[in-house]
Amino acid sequence: MPAHFPLPETRHPLILPDGTPHEGTVFLKAVIDHPNWEVGDYSYASSFDPPEDWAARLAPWLHPGTPESLRIGRFCQIADGVRFVTASANHRYDGISTYPFAIFDGFGDRPSLPSWTPENFPDTVIGNDVWIGAGAMILPGARIGSGAIIGAGAVVKGEVPPYAVMGGNPARVIRRRFDEACIAGLLDIAWWDWPIEDILAAESEIAGGDIAALRRIAAARA
Repeated sequence: MPAHFPLPETRHPLILPDGTPHEGTVFLKAVIDHPNWEVGDYSYASSFDPPEDWAARLAPWLHPGTPESLRIGRFCQIADGVRFVTASANHRYDGISTYPFAIFDGFGDRPSLPSWTPENFPDTVIGNDVWIGAGAMILPGARIGSGAIIGAGAVVKGEVPPYAVMGGNPARVIRRRFDEACIAGLLDIAWWDWPIEDILAAESEIAGGDIAALRRIAAARA
């Protein structure tokens, strides 16, 4: 393992060639202190206008005490302008008006708010090694499989298959990065769960396209 590789609790893990930290890139584990968030090691976010409060910037409607959570796996990459629109942003829309009277008058169990059920307040779940492009919007309850790529500006809802490339509004599957057998093998290998020393030792295989070589490394670790 290279001596300089940052720990997952490092706030600014990207060091520029002149030796200064890139303040617009953070490991999320170091900057998120929020009861409704779960963040895996080495997942990072970047911003051209870095905020004081990364949780509020990325998921502005996710407040402490609301029923839903945002769960992000390991080694995810979140570009500038990404927003997670979590379920507390939703209004009731099964009646005549969508106006949330109760939020200005004490909240509580009121008829102008959706009832606090798992169906109305689903968790948003991002797998491992997911790349979310600039300006993408992730809607309430989205579940993005590991290895997926979300294109810039995409609006994502529902289930995203592992290793899918998504784009558009609403986002659709543009292509799968590998065939079904390869995807199953990669999910079984789950390199993101390895110790960081093993991951870095296999960097060429993980970053390259030789799945058979990665399988051999995984088998040798077993």
